[in-house]
Amino acid sequence: MTLADTQDIRAHAQHDHEAALRFITCGSVDDGKSTLIGRLLVDSRAVLQDQLASVSKSGEADLALLTDGLSAEREQGITIDVAYRYFATPARKFIIGDAPGHEQYTRNMVTAASSADAAVVLVDATKLQWQNPGMDLLPQTRRHTLLVNLLRVPAIVFAVNKLDAVEDSKVAFENIRGALQKFVAAAGVEARAIVPISALKGHNVVEAQPGWCGYEGLSLLQLLEQLDVTPAETEEAFAFPVQWVEKFSSSSDTSQGRRVFWGRVATGVVEPGDEITVLPSGQTAKVAQVLNHVREAKAVPARHSAGIVLDREVDVSRGDWLLAPGAIEPSREVSATVAWLDDEPLVAGRAYWALHGHRWVKARVKRIVHKLDVNTLEEHEATQLDPNGIGHVEFALQEPLATLPFARSRTLGSLVLVDTATQKTSAAVLVR
Repeated sequence: MTLADTQDIRAHAQHDHEAALRFITCGSVDDGKSTLIGRLLVDSRAVLQDQLASVSKSGEADLALLTDGLSAEREQGITIDVAYRYFATPARKFIIGDAPGHEQYTRNMVTAASSADAAVVLVDATKLQWQNPGMDLLPQTRRHTLLVNLLRVPAIVFAVNKLDAVEDSKVAFENIRGALQKFVAAAGVEARAIVPISALKGHNVVEAQPGWCGYEGLSLLQLLEQLDVTPAETEEAFAFPVQWVEKFSSSSDTSQGRRVFWGRVATGVVEPGDEITVLPSGQTAKVAQVLNHVREAKAVPARHSAGIVLDREVDVSRGDWLLAPGAIEPSREVSATVAWLDDEPLVAGRAYWALHGHRWVKARVKRIVHKLDVNTLEEHEATQLDPNGIGHVEFALQEPLATLPFARSRTLGSLVLVDTATQKTSAAVLVR
């Protein structure tokens, strides 16, 4: 394969606009997230008439029920788990994640945000002192905004909802927009847009309504149609977490009887002739063949599945990493920003399972450097992180991992902590 071929692969991976845009809705409880998604589905004609009839009462459709599918969600009137829905417009395809707003289910929201290309943060105008230009935003609005920013969601859009239910929608939107702009400036968050909407009535959701609330911009859906998907990390060195080992495949025409290592390329591009190092064994080999997801011999870029055949038999198991030699220095020390999701507080000295790619290692909490106050954005010294807290934590690993700062790589820079006793997901870890 020539250099030009490799450059074409990288360019295609960076500008894959044909791919569906994955976005989530987040914010506080009852801000109208599920209703907004229901409105998008109905107005884009992605809902069949019998589906719409099944969520209608007395001739009125409860749009939130189109996404709240769990019986507990319908009983309590809240979103508990992430619900994914799919729809398309003439401009592009979308995958929506309806994330819960309740503080107890923040871990579910973090899961959805980790793979999102955009986040729509809803703000309920009726819950705020909209008459006051110096109003305080809801804590969960601030927390979710900080989390999606920490998780490197490329595009953040604020949707100010329920403006049809306030006395003066223009003043309300102007004051809430000012409060949001002040918050994102202090937090260092880049917001793509602040849009006034009514999810219940459909105002400015699909079709733009120039002049409503003094706003002259695009509708929410029109904005989403213009956003790009997250570019693949093809400029970083090659890294590949092994998910499955196919032993001595009978497909002799594709693997020559050797084992095939399957997974998804995390960073870079892999092609025949590349040298690799196996983590943790340190053994080296050359790539003899690369298979794509349909077993065609083809170079594969980041974010795509691949099967790799090496030129000699080396000890490689599920959880191992294949890396470009010398590109990433494995380390037993990790300094990270942690979004703590467990019900029990995080304290120094505790040990957890850490998942990196498909590799599990023991991780001990060395110290908590500080915690972040989501209201003032100040960092304070701390001895523990409480549930849903965000802070800077240092870990000691039982075995070395090849990590990069999360600011460079969402894949190599992220880990998940799991409680060794309860097996609960305890934290999202973002390498600093």
